[in-house]
Amino acid sequence: MSTVIITGASSGFGAMTARALTDAGHRVYAGMRDTEGRNKQAAADFDAYGPHAASLEMDVSDQASVDAAVDRVRQEAGRIDVVVHNAGHMTLGPVEAFTVEQIAAVYDTNVLSTQRVNRAVLPHLRAQGEGLLVWVGSSSARGGTPPFLGPYFAAKAAEDSLAVSIAAEVARFGIDTTIVVPGSFTTGTNHYAHAGRPGDTAVADSYDQKYAGVMDDLLGRQARLSPADADPAEVAREITRVVGLPRGRRPFRVYIDPAQDGAEEIFRIGDRVRREFYRAVGYEDLLR
Repeated sequence: MSTVIITGASSGFGAMTARALTDAGHRVYAGMRDTEGRNKQAAADFDAYGPHAASLEMDVSDQASVDAAVDRVRQEAGRIDVVVHNAGHMTLGPVEAFTVEQIAAVYDTNVLSTQRVNRAVLPHLRAQGEGLLVWVGSSSARGGTPPFLGPYFAAKAAEDSLAVSIAAEVARFGIDTTIVVPGSFTTGTNHYAHAGRPGDTAVADSYDQKYAGVMDDLLGRQARLSPADADPAEVAREITRVVGLPRGRRPFRVYIDPAQDGAEEIFRIGDRVRREFYRAVGYEDLLR
């Protein structure tokens, strides 16, 4: 049994993964903010899911909240084996119409949150000499992506770059890294329904004069690229499979992209170049 912390686990991929890992016999802490408020029902539902399921008050935008959550897991479970960086927030609208503060908030949720969690967790994983970081990325970081989701796409690309760098930096501590690359699941999650909208409505209206209906049409066309049976729960199943693999044998990157938007092809080229570079400079051991 591994002890797992998942961020952003009140709904979507996070909630599915929390349940899948619990079903697989792991002790799972489902991180979510406001467990006494808007996420009270989600927290109660997961607490009742099984003896090894526990909701975890964790606001990934607040270092004190993250630190307190990690301390609680350490006290109750004695160790932490796996961290699943899942917290994220999508946006819809022309980039210009988002204020700087809005885009900073998107980066905070999708990128800076992982740094807060890592700074709280990595000292424990390094001391143990083992652990696993799972990063829930997105095919949008490299694939054939439509317009009007720019802040989210940029943040997921930044998250991916951070994950790649950290993977090498923690390798000698015995810490594995797997980057999970989901495609555009347009149903079965709340990503699109809860997407942030531009704060500057006047600028957004200006774009709508030239691009009236384009955003919704593109999203509809994108959805039709996926097979009718595309199941977002496959992301949870793949994360569960990776967690269950032996230390040192986990894949660096896995893909769950029913639309096949081209991201896998580009990622594979980039990862091959990365491997060749590390070998050329004599640091192949960091690729483990």
